[in-house]
Amino acid sequence: MRILMLGAGGTGGYFGARIHAAGGDVSFLVRPARAENLLAHGLRVSSPLGDVHINPKILTSPSSAASEKFAVIVLSCKAYDLDAALDSIAPAVGPQTLILPLLNGIAHLARLDARYGPARVLGGIAHLAVTLAPSGEIRHLNDFHRLIIGARGNTASPHLPALSELLVRSGIDFSLSANIEGDMWDKFIFLCTLAAATCTMRGPIGDILETHAGAAFIVGLLDESLAVAAKCGHTANPEQLALYRNHLSARGSTLTASMLRDIERGGPTEADHILGDMVGRAAAHSVETPLLKLAYSHLQAYELGRRRKQA
Repeated sequence: MRILMLGAGGTGGYFGARIHAAGGDVSFLVRPARAENLLAHGLRVSSPLGDVHINPKILTSPSSAASEKFAVIVLSCKAYDLDAALDSIAPAVGPQTLILPLLNGIAHLARLDARYGPARVLGGIAHLAVTLAPSGEIRHLNDFHRLIIGARGNTASPHLPALSELLVRSGIDFSLSANIEGDMWDKFIFLCTLAAATCTMRGPIGDILETHAGAAFIVGLLDESLAVAAKCGHTANPEQLALYRNHLSARGSTLTASMLRDIERGGPTEADHILGDMVGRAAAHSVETPLLKLAYSHLQAYELGRRRKQA
């Protein structure tokens, strides 16, 4: 089974390296600069769970003339790069190719469904904290590397069992979900709260909790996100919600959203795809979300300033 990883950055590079090390036939579709680095140094992962160093198969553009298409294509790009990503993988997609997006949020599903149909678009959730070092090495920041995937359509794919078996062999904390869209909604609720809180306050959860109204701000964001989800037909899994509440109320926690790290380096964010999507769904269902709207406006102001500096 041939697998194509779109990109060899933090998420795609980490999971791709683990799958390759487990015997998977993995290729990485990367930009020329990343390809040059990988050819010179290989794909290196530094992790508390064990380092990995592989010599990956590299593509800078898939050939439309290839006789064998990929069985699975994993999308680990940022949401703002999704359209370009879909164009770049088009030659690699065959009639039975599965698309596995590991993007944050849920807004991307509608765009992928429109192009490939829900039976071929899996749901996926990656719980992983990594960063890409200037040297090109992927650095795993803790001992947590969880991957959840699941089918969404009514037609069973012949590739899904083989993919699941490979992921089990890879040593990743993997599970196959019977309700992947529900799981994605749960993470969407958590991520909206985490990103809104840490980006607005420019600090980790532990610091926010030490402020005058930080705890109330976090709880308010979570309550608003839960209310929107309920109006959209999703009730959060009680066990998962309890876990997320613990993460969001842990004194001394250094937890932040990756979106804050994007801001700190002056890069673009997924504000529209995460907070903008939640705020839009709230408006469509007449749910009042003053805290989420404030946090989204804050991120919009950041984006406007960032673009003005680049002009």
